[in-house]
Amino acid sequence: MPGFSVHARFLVFAGFLAVTTHAQTNLLTVQSGEKQTALLELYSSEGCSSCPPAEEWLSKLKESPGLWREFVPVAFHVDYWDYLGWRDRWGTKYFSNRQRDYAAHWRSDSVYTPGFVLNGSEWRDWSNHKTVPTAGGVKSGVLMASSSDTNHWRVTYAPAMAGETRYEAHAALLSGGLVSDVKAGENRGRKLSHDFVALNLVSAPMVRDGDSLAGEFAFGPHDDAANGRLAIAVWVTKKGHLEPLQAAGGWLNSAPR
Repeated sequence: MPGFSVHARFLVFAGFLAVTTHAQTNLLTVQSGEKQTALLELYSSEGCSSCPPAEEWLSKLKESPGLWREFVPVAFHVDYWDYLGWRDRWGTKYFSNRQRDYAAHWRSDSVYTPGFVLNGSEWRDWSNHKTVPTAGGVKSGVLMASSSDTNHWRVTYAPAMAGETRYEAHAALLSGGLVSDVKAGENRGRKLSHDFVALNLVSAPMVRDGDSLAGEFAFGPHDDAANGRLAIAVWVTKKGHLEPLQAAGGWLNSAPR
């Protein structure tokens, strides 16, 4: 679907190889390794006839052994195709504006769907890959988040290189196994399935805490979109930048039966 010119909604979290619950404290903890984990973003819309193949490709990543360990996928649904007759219930102007911020960073005057962003760079070659390219073993430091109630989270980041750089943490609540019966627009009559859909997005500053940096998040109630399989994605950037330095993610519940 051709692009056109058109920022994201909010939450918290993190993860990596697994989500660990400590029985004694009921503390939920997720974290990355020291090497950089890639952040893969898909900008998509149910109003875009060329998006279903990209969504299907993204869904297959559920079976990839590199999921959460080597890459963290997030699908941001945009709202700028809603005018074609079908309102994407996962789409928001905040996610559209996030994609526009990327376009402005790349000195592009348009955005399009489906659009993949890999580690802050436009990635058009996704259809020729079965999985996500790794970040090349770059040491970025350890990113970790923990919560005792899955509502309030503490995020810490120990960068591989010491310095006085200011950082921000970003996190999203994801839902999978979502299905829509599209009744209008370019995908009229189709049943569309989605995974790794961002329900919310939140950003917060990180402050120095000894040799690491720390931040805290809290997220409010979500709508019934969260009745699928939930996951958490978290990443850290330099303050005011879009490019992720480290990312992490993990499932929060089992796949619905």
